[in-house]
Amino acid sequence: MKNSNSDNYSEALKTIALEVGFDAIGFAKAEELTVAFDRFSVWLQNGYEGTMNYMARNQDVRADVSKIVPGAKSVIVLAKNYFTPHERSDKDVGKISRYAWGTDYHEVLPPLLDEVCAAITNLDPNAITKRYTDTGAVMEKEWAVRAGVGWQGKHSNIIRRDIGSWFFIGVIITTLDVSPSEPVMDYCGSCTACIDACPTQAIVEPYVVDGTKCLSYWTIETKPDIEIPVAIAENMDGWLFGCDVCQDVCPWNKFQTPTSEVKFEPRNNVTLIPPEQVLNLQQETFSELFRKSPLKRAKLGGLQRNARTLLQTASNEKSGIE
Repeated sequence: MKNSNSDNYSEALKTIALEVGFDAIGFAKAEELTVAFDRFSVWLQNGYEGTMNYMARNQDVRADVSKIVPGAKSVIVLAKNYFTPHERSDKDVGKISRYAWGTDYHEVLPPLLDEVCAAITNLDPNAITKRYTDTGAVMEKEWAVRAGVGWQGKHSNIIRRDIGSWFFIGVIITTLDVSPSEPVMDYCGSCTACIDACPTQAIVEPYVVDGTKCLSYWTIETKPDIEIPVAIAENMDGWLFGCDVCQDVCPWNKFQTPTSEVKFEPRNNVTLIPPEQVLNLQQETFSELFRKSPLKRAKLGGLQRNARTLLQTASNEKSGIE
């Protein structure tokens, strides 16, 4: 039987979420994922996770959030816009993915999520709650769809009609019984802009990305001692850290609005770093410059590997080497 307070809970949490700085919130019934988990299992079987071995761990938890929070009744999904209206040229070399221009979202979102969790406790002191920000075995995109925060685009990112796809996701699993939101329809239609534009053809079919072909995988996730394959290097298009091509070409991102979060503004107005400058960085300087920055994830060795690859590819092209 539905808790008579469920609707009141959802309205109260919507209010607090917007007050603390989130741009959207949605609610889903906590239930075991079957179809979505089966799709994820096939993705793993195809080896699309590459060296990201952590993706294959804790499968029982990933399929059923009640293994994380026993008695879970609701999954709350929150969106935080990170778009800042700074332009760059497709011909730029040393480009950094837009999400990494400012402070790491792992630093920004948790305190905001904690405020929402505190609000849950105020609504029900006995509620058990746990939050995640891309930090555990939680199928965040699937829950975002179920909670009506957006739909999953063909590039696999979640899209909203008001702020496009430039937003981070936070997830709260709780025993609080909150009225579920209505999912939104898929507005991608017949558009294949992201698939057509991907430099490495990593979107192998609509909604499916082969991580081992993705520039973000190679420039962020792989360890520094793993060299970037020639087939990938030849199509890096100047990207030093990550890649935004599929989002840049998405028609829904014409409607994005600037974030209200100043921490997502480019640090020191930097949206790219020339490869030569990266190669000259020392560890101490790197650690100081990129403290609380997403660029730490690639480590200095990874960024320098990427920089060398960009320079070598440019040299090969200039000398006509196949």
